[in-house]
Amino acid sequence: MVEKRVLEKKDLFKIQSVSNPQLSPDNQEAVFIKTNIDEKENKYFSEIFHLNLDTKKVTQWTFGKERISSPKWSPNGEQVAFLSNRNETNQLFIINKTGGEAKKVTSVESGINSFVWSPCGEKIWITSSLKEGATFTDPADKAKEEKDKEKPTAYAVDKMRYKMDGLKGHGLRKQQVYSQIGILSLKDESIEQFTEGNHSHSINDISPDGKKVIIGVNRDEQNDYNFNQPLIMVDVETKKETVLVDHEGYYGGAAFSYDGRYVAYAGSDATYKNATHSNVYIYDIENGLTQNLTESIDAPVGDYAVADTQQGINSPSVIWTGANDLYFQLSNLGDVQLYYASLDGAIYPASPEGEHVYDYAISKDGQLGIIAVSNPTFPGELFVYEISKGERTQVTHFNDEWLSEVKLSKAEPVVYTSTNDLQVHGWLMKPANFEENKKYPLIVEIHGGPHTMYSNSFFHELQLLAAQGYGVLYVNPRGSHGYSQDFVDGVRGDYGGGDYEDIMAGLDYVLAEKTWIDADRLGVTGGSYGGFMTNWIVGHTKRFKAAVTQRSISNWISFFGVSDIGYYFTPWQIGTDMIDPEKLWEHSPLKYAKNVETPLLILHSELDFRCPIEQAEQLYITLKSMGKETSFVRFPDNNHNLSRTGTPNLRIERLDHMVSWFEKYLV
Repeated sequence: MVEKRVLEKKDLFKIQSVSNPQLSPDNQEAVFIKTNIDEKENKYFSEIFHLNLDTKKVTQWTFGKERISSPKWSPNGEQVAFLSNRNETNQLFIINKTGGEAKKVTSVESGINSFVWSPCGEKIWITSSLKEGATFTDPADKAKEEKDKEKPTAYAVDKMRYKMDGLKGHGLRKQQVYSQIGILSLKDESIEQFTEGNHSHSINDISPDGKKVIIGVNRDEQNDYNFNQPLIMVDVETKKETVLVDHEGYYGGAAFSYDGRYVAYAGSDATYKNATHSNVYIYDIENGLTQNLTESIDAPVGDYAVADTQQGINSPSVIWTGANDLYFQLSNLGDVQLYYASLDGAIYPASPEGEHVYDYAISKDGQLGIIAVSNPTFPGELFVYEISKGERTQVTHFNDEWLSEVKLSKAEPVVYTSTNDLQVHGWLMKPANFEENKKYPLIVEIHGGPHTMYSNSFFHELQLLAAQGYGVLYVNPRGSHGYSQDFVDGVRGDYGGGDYEDIMAGLDYVLAEKTWIDADRLGVTGGSYGGFMTNWIVGHTKRFKAAVTQRSISNWISFFGVSDIGYYFTPWQIGTDMIDPEKLWEHSPLKYAKNVETPLLILHSELDFRCPIEQAEQLYITLKSMGKETSFVRFPDNNHNLSRTGTPNLRIERLDHMVSWFEKYLV
């Protein structure tokens, strides 16, 4: 038997991501997306694959160097529509299941954001981000575009919501752009505009008879403090509107039942701002009443797991069966499971514990599913799932060869008691080449959010650290999703308080339980909120011998004004704004810079507008001016998501810097 090797940084290029399973209307076949990172091209590419559910044969359907998303079967099951950037902007393509080249059916200048087939199969509803006053059929004026590039122009700002992380052009909303809905006729490829006005629209679903459409639209989005996304059912012919939900909160993913009587959607109100649990709601069209189907469950509907290898995930919020039962994902105790519910209140898990179901499709009869599953030593593949029997068969094997050659570290669950008798959950990985009777350094990893969660999912970065000879402790402190509503709300207004205690209690627990951990060689790292907490930790304890902070927050006072979300996220999370700068400063790691004795590496993307790079610059200059041991690495042309979806070579370089820093101080 050939001895397995440990995982390497460049294994990112070998791990394949499988997602977006879509069952055909007759449940005899399916399509899905496979995404890989091309090292030579330094880009992400994806292809459509076909699955014959009878023979389990997998066949590749597309072959170009492009990024494909959102495959969807036509109502008659003869075609699949999908979005592709093969022509630079995302356009809509259709491919016949009998073979042949995919046909491009839209040429909208600004590209296509999303689409839904009309039940008749002759039309497709589409959305596109159009400039104010523009239509779907406006031709591109290339000459004007080139002329506009010749001279710089000033950018006048008149609202606080004027930039966004991830937007091209330094994150600025350079002109008023609104997402509009149009109806594409496949007969002549003409587009009828369905919505207009200076507000953005999203399309959720179309009724089985094609007479009603559910859209999301915020007609008060000019208000910087209005984050609502009301759901409205619109009569296609008369455009008469029926409001399904119109109060503060986040709602979407609406879907009609097969009989057209009900609408299911997911969402959360604003009771705890962005820490509020999501639920599944049912709107009865006949009587106009709404039911919170998951009110009795103290865990959030949806997938809140953080990971770094799964790409292009677009899982449905809820799926109906023909019997008016439903399936959805639930994040609970570090798992993301598939759940079943009936309208009379029965709710129970429909998939096992100990894993991450990150995408799924369900047949109309509710008996068959295709689920994308990952766990800490399994990057993810598709399984055909006979739900009533609880039996499943793996049908994709893109990562088999890689798994056969790489030694991975298992994640041991840990549960311990923190302050106030609070129970906290996490995992501990041993070094990949662990030997008994040896001492090993330990690195504590802290997730972002803070309202996300570590889970029973594959995480390349964690496995890399284990491969480098470190134990890895990662926990879900208060503020993490997947636990109770009180637990996820527990961090708000208390950054650096109970959350810090939870992480340190976890460290104390494993040090007491595991004699192989060297208490004199401890490291800590994290990104976003995890970067904040890394900064906070090194300013409040000398226990760690090395730290790496990533895309972090160091100063809540400046964050309030420079982050794209600072003006509202700060009061949501810290509990105040610039009216009380003393409180903001009290929770700012920069205040405690004089206490830092841990060598600190600062990693930050230059186009990060969520946690802008000035946060890193302040921290670096402050520490450097005080003679502290620190270093600062800037990553060009990347945003807040460098570690997950960033430029591939820079993702590798980020890992290089992290590994080198820990090696310097911990080995």
